[in-house]
Amino acid sequence: MVNPRIPGDHVGEQLGDGLHLLRFTGALYCRAELSAPWGVEFPRLDGYMSLPVVLAGRCVLEVGGDRHVLEAGSAALITRGVPHRLLSTADATATPLFDIPVEQLSDTYEHMRFGGGGERAQVAYAAMRVDAPLTARLIAELPDVIRVDAWEDGEAGVFQAVLRLLAREAEVIAPGGEAVMTRLADVLVIQVLRWWLRNADLAATGWLTALRDPQIGRALGRMHAHPDEDWTLVELARQANMSRSAFAERFTTLVGEPPMRYLAAWRLEQAHSELVHTTDPIASISSRVGYASEAAFSRAFKRHHGTTPGAVRRSAAAPQSLVPVRAAAGSTREA
Repeated sequence: MVNPRIPGDHVGEQLGDGLHLLRFTGALYCRAELSAPWGVEFPRLDGYMSLPVVLAGRCVLEVGGDRHVLEAGSAALITRGVPHRLLSTADATATPLFDIPVEQLSDTYEHMRFGGGGERAQVAYAAMRVDAPLTARLIAELPDVIRVDAWEDGEAGVFQAVLRLLAREAEVIAPGGEAVMTRLADVLVIQVLRWWLRNADLAATGWLTALRDPQIGRALGRMHAHPDEDWTLVELARQANMSRSAFAERFTTLVGEPPMRYLAAWRLEQAHSELVHTTDPIASISSRVGYASEAAFSRAFKRHHGTTPGAVRRSAAAPQSLVPVRAAAGSTREA
């Protein structure tokens, strides 16, 4: 997981706390060498985010009835696994992704050479499985497609620097290439989301709007960063520099639930994540998310998640193989 912070930017810190929810599991990384005419049709992949990055040349991204021209140095984040097509030109014929032969470099990393021999393009494509329990709230408020052009990068060239590294890794097959491309794709996703969050015209209410609110966002950031604190409504209102009643009303309007209910759910979501991703004792985790006793934590956890902390820990400890996207999509098509 990447935990992005934007130093010196209080709004950025709040958005970073929101992106702290985001976890990816690498599923498929493809380095594609394409020559016109060409077209690739990607199936629906529920539970995945996809990130095509144009490293050289250009292409057309078609999602639903919308088309986006992606030049070299551009990327598009497809947030909810909706079907889409990448094309050399808008009128190019598309071939289903899994009908195109590839060089399988590992279970999750492949090299594609495809097309009619004309004008060339190079695309790096990542499809990443999302840890849904932690990200449902964030993903629900994102558009289906977030597009970023290289010349829109306002963070001292960070986006372009990562693109250059990704392009270099895509040019040659080197030891550790899969791991490097995986990490770079994660960073690019975060960069795309940071750019969108700061520039989007968000709705009047909603969780992301609350994160961007100078007062409510500050209180949310404190909750996210310190779930173990003995928070009260009075103290949270003080963090927001508001009266208790005004804070409670504005928080509920923006977020959709009262502050203390949100805090309780946040603590239990954090606990679930730690049970899955660490081997720390349950008692330690319950203390870190603000519970004085393991028994009280276990009762609250079962009410919220419908299962016990021990069951989650045992499930997480069981060996789980990474299911490649090709297998996941194949089972969907057969169903």
